[in-house]
Amino acid sequence: MAPFGSGRREVRVNPSDQLEQIVEAALLAAGRPLSLDALLALFDELERPSRGRLRQALESLADAYQGRGIEVVEVASGWRIQVRKACAPWVSRLWEEKPARYSRALMETLALIAYRQPITRGEIEEIRGVSVSSNIVRTLLEREWVRVVGHRDVPGKPALYATTRTFLDYFGLKSLDDLPPLAEIKDLDDLNAALSLPDPDQAADQEEEEQAVTVTFEPQGAAQSQGRNEEA
Repeated sequence: MAPFGSGRREVRVNPSDQLEQIVEAALLAAGRPLSLDALLALFDELERPSRGRLRQALESLADAYQGRGIEVVEVASGWRIQVRKACAPWVSRLWEEKPARYSRALMETLALIAYRQPITRGEIEEIRGVSVSSNIVRTLLEREWVRVVGHRDVPGKPALYATTRTFLDYFGLKSLDDLPPLAEIKDLDDLNAALSLPDPDQAADQEEEEQAVTVTFEPQGAAQSQGRNEEA
């Protein structure tokens, strides 16, 4: 199917009258968040709307999508059209590849970076009571959820980790201010629910059944009695 119509003669729309339609089409075709600047760049200088008018069109479009299976949302990198979370379990069956599942150890490490950034690996280990696996750090870096933002001015110059814009986009956040307040997070399950994540213990069990490599979580008490065993 042709991406911009079915071959029939199309009537060119007036940008000032059909701004919402143009924005909707752009978000649908892009398949990624588009910033206001990226959307404004779609228009010739003479027909380009103001930033206020463009934002108004985006907000109006978001209102129009209320009650539908897809939604228009603003995340850290811009605006995008995405599947509503309530419909995700069914839509995900369109793809044979199963969504990535992450262990409790990885999610706890990511949560500590998100709430305590910038933070070193050693500081994470001190809080959790167990060593942080190199595989966990590598996964977070490869997913571009975290990055090195500097080094602590102490012997060894350990790297300081912080979250990225990609992390915010993935979890549907505009900024770190959108994270649930730390006072409301009593344990990791509360954080998973707030971010609509799968339960990591159930994910690990399922991965074991599928003979996949898992990352195990060792309770803090066991780690203290047996020494710091590095998590895989």
